[in-house]
Amino acid sequence: MIKYLILALWFTILTFHSCLDSGAFHRLSKKGDYEMKTEHVNSHSYSGMWVTADGYIRHELLPNGRYDEARGNRKSAYQGSYTIKDNHIEYVDDTGFTADGDFINGVLYHAGMVLYREEERK
Repeated sequence: MIKYLILALWFTILTFHSCLDSGAFHRLSKKGDYEMKTEHVNSHSYSGMWVTADGYIRHELLPNGRYDEARGNRKSAYQGSYTIKDNHIEYVDDTGFTADGDFINGVLYHAGMVLYREEERK
């Protein structure tokens, strides 16, 4: 158990550091809302369900620029918005936490996790 907690902390630190390096953080507007750096494009090919190989983490990328992340039995563990530019995705959850990832050869690499399209995970 401790091994997994240490591993999760390590991935969180790496993700945070990579967000700082990539400029994935968003600025706070005068209204208190987080503003996205890029416009959301509704017609991208990445909408749908993305899951880890064990099925524990599930990201549903909705076509309206929102996402819903489930973890284990916890549905809607995290929700927020996302933007995609080329093969790069930036997330902002509803609490303001930010993260990013990249789609490479049909696989989503995000925060130390590897996610596959649900229909391709077998």
